[in-house]
Amino acid sequence: MALTPATTDLGPATGLVCRECGDTRDLGPYYACEECFGPLEIKYEFGDVTRASIEAGPRNIWRYRGLLPVPGNVADTPNIEPGLTRLVRADQLAESLGLQRLWVKDDSGNPTHSFKDRVVAVALAAARELGFKVLACPSTGNLANAVAAAAARAGIRSAVFVPSNLESQKIITTAVYGGTFVTVDGNYDDVNRLASEIAGEQDDWAFVNVNVRPYYAEGSKTLGYEIAEQLGWRLPDQIVIPIASGSQLTKIDKAFQELIKLGLVEDKPYRVFGAQAAGCDPVSAAFKAGHDVVRPVKPDTIAKSLAIGNPADGPYVLDVVRRTNGSIEDVTDEQVIEGIRLLAGTEGIFGETAGGVTVGVLKKLTESGVLDPSAETVIINSGDGLKTLDAIAPVVAPTANIAPSLDAFRAAGIA
Repeated sequence: MALTPATTDLGPATGLVCRECGDTRDLGPYYACEECFGPLEIKYEFGDVTRASIEAGPRNIWRYRGLLPVPGNVADTPNIEPGLTRLVRADQLAESLGLQRLWVKDDSGNPTHSFKDRVVAVALAAARELGFKVLACPSTGNLANAVAAAAARAGIRSAVFVPSNLESQKIITTAVYGGTFVTVDGNYDDVNRLASEIAGEQDDWAFVNVNVRPYYAEGSKTLGYEIAEQLGWRLPDQIVIPIASGSQLTKIDKAFQELIKLGLVEDKPYRVFGAQAAGCDPVSAAFKAGHDVVRPVKPDTIAKSLAIGNPADGPYVLDVVRRTNGSIEDVTDEQVIEGIRLLAGTEGIFGETAGGVTVGVLKKLTESGVLDPSAETVIINSGDGLKTLDAIAPVVAPTANIAPSLDAFRAAGIA
């Protein structure tokens, strides 16, 4: 269903290149190398991108369109306009953990309340340019929300597939958009395998994280661009990023490297840390064991948005973390809940379970001395806690239940 490369406008993107062997091919709906079956990613020839040209752009991810595989007129087409979410100075959380300078990149402010709006927006723009008619995905929930919403806004059909044991909040917030919505008896890896098989039969379906994955993955770069811009065009000393497929972490690093090469930020060392839940920790386990290969696991954690037992970018996460002198850690479900409550109680940010994983790992890395408490640190809150209420509901409750009288208030000892 792809158009010929000569008629395809994907901005600065000039082709695809294998991350393993370096073989190249034309732009199109391809995601695996024909030579070695390695994953493909976008090859670029960037034009004259300056701080001023970015700052003059729209207040969403399309201000970075000169760095993304999207048409030049992408901002003029119907889309949900994600991005430019707030970077919160987290002094109270920092104080509670013994850190000096801490920021929370709060992506719960996106249109469907997770960072997935970024990657879907880029995937949708590329998919339409390549001739696809249906936007589809396998998902652990947030991606399903984003695909269904983006397709509705664009006026095209969506088809999403999720594990049947997904949080009820994410099921509701996907079904409301009215697209094709299928629950599957199995975990995410089962759903992903099914989606790959369907993608092979449905020629006009763009599975954002399968057959147009190289374009989709580039959307995560916008997190890195925004962090640098919001810090006054500089990079943080260290950053803690949750790991699901691992793509978010590798693409934030890619964004930092691109900004350095383009001269938009000063070249400086920075450290990248990865965060996983103990019930789905294949990348953390590989890092601790000193392995280069990530061994798949069967997920068993409340952090379902991170419950990918066979993460596609796992080996590349290891490369980034080791290159930047970072680390990868994991936390138990109890520590995830503690992290959610700590972020909410100190900064008024209600993160979903992935955010709890990130805060929990931040705490663990600080207490162990692996993370430098004096260095400027950024953490990612990738989604809204309203999506994962089941995880936190058993451990929160009203302070008291009283009659509507002053005597009852006094008797409760609240003052």
